[in-house]
Order: sequence, then structure tokens, then C-alpha cells
Amino acid sequence: MPRPSRAHHRRGELVAAARQAVLDRGVLGLRLRDVADQADMSTGSVLYYFPTLDDLLYEVQRDAVERFCVDREEAARRETDPRRKLVRTIRAGLPSGQDDELCVLLYELGAYARRTPAYAAEHIRLYERQVGLYTAILETGAATGVFDLTRDAATIARGLVALEDGLGLHITQAVPTFTPPAAEAMLIAYAADATRCELDA
Repeated sequence: MPRPSRAHHRRGELVAAARQAVLDRGVLGLRLRDVADQADMSTGSVLYYFPTLDDLLYEVQRDAVERFCVDREEAARRETDPRRKLVRTIRAGLPSGQDDELCVLLYELGAYARRTPAYAAEHIRLYERQVGLYTAILETGAATGVFDLTRDAATIARGLVALEDGLGLHITQAVPTFTPPAAEAMLIAYAADATRCELDA
């Protein structure tokens, strides 16, 4: 009987190695050799599974986007009250600090989105998925009379995502501008104004 292919397993190992290399070194100046060393493989072996470093990092990005979105959607799903659901969603979208793996990966790989359409498309997908999550919460809250929206739900949702992206970047930089609790308080204040509803952190 032929042995099962290890290609899928090897690709997973390389994605994990590339993820760690990005976290350790950052994406700017990252070399294929850095990933190969992290995986304890030759560069030729890496290229067998991924033709370019960009191809490999794209898989890292896709994995990070999916994990971030699933974790956040699950956090929202655990609440039924629209107020608590909105606060929980805000909290789940902000980095916990400078060492927040998923958020750091997404911010690091954002550099590629400036010049590569495939990376940009993943960032747009991430953005729209978060907007959709917020929009559903806001619309449900408005329909049940809990929220009195100052604008249409999609506009408020887009503002929330844009604010949390900017605040998150400040949290993860070398010298943070804001602490996570301070950023969370700002977002909750914006959401409370936009929904005309008291939101307790």
C-alpha cells in the first residue's frame, strides 16, 4: 500500500514556521532563509511546497484572518443581549497587548496589502466580515428596541471597525499610545453614542 502523502502536513509545518518567523522578526526584510531555518529545512525544500515567500506568507495571512474572525464571531455568539454582545465584540476585536499573536500578524502582513492585490483582498475580506458582524448586532438591537441608532447600522459598523483598527495599531506598536482598557473605553463610548444606549464595560 502506498504511503500517504505528507505534503499537507509539511505545508502546515511551514505555515507555522513562517508565522513564528513573522512574529520574531517582523515582515519587513524577512527572508526565505529565515523561514527555512525556523522549520529546520533547506530553502529548496520550502520552495518545493511554496514557489515564493509571498505565497507562503499569503497562507499565514489567510490562516490568521480566519482564526481572528472565528474567535470573534464565537465570542459574540455566546451572548444574547445586544448590549452585552456589542461590548463583547468590541473587546474581542482589540489586541490584548503588544504580544497579541493574531493581531500582530494581521498588522505585520498589512504591509503586503499595500502592494499586492491578493493580500489586499484578504484584508478587505477581514474588514467586511467584521462589518457584517457589527451590522447584525446593531440591526438586532434596533429591531428589539434596545438601540436607537444615530445612523444606519452599516455606517456605524464601518466606523467601529475603522476605529478599532487604528486603536489596535497603537496598542501593538513599540511604544503603545493606548492601553487595551483605554482603547476599549473609547470604542464603547463611540458605540454608546451611536446606539443611544448605555453600554457597561
